[in-house]
Amino acid sequence: MVVLAVTWMAKTGRESEAAAVFEKLSAESRKEPGCVMYQVHKHKTDSRRFFIYEQYKDDAALEAHRAAPHFLQHAKKDLPKVADRVEGHLFEPLG
Repeated sequence: MVVLAVTWMAKTGRESEAAAVFEKLSAESRKEPGCVMYQVHKHKTDSRRFFIYEQYKDDAALEAHRAAPHFLQHAKKDLPKVADRVEGHLFEPLG
């Protein structure tokens, strides 16, 4: 199991557009055979801040996600127009 935790910040005034892209990306990512969980969260008090929690069966499943057409379209092309990636961290379970 690998976990990816990513934070994005919507550009000022583009919050709803960013949310719409995340909804599309989430729906398609959840269909991937190696995706265990894909959940986008919106900050409770900062409407520009989004946090994505992703779980994949293994590194190969994560690489398949990153190569998927919906990822290339939404995460690489659409999302950067309305938001900036703040940070991303890759984790694995202990033991």
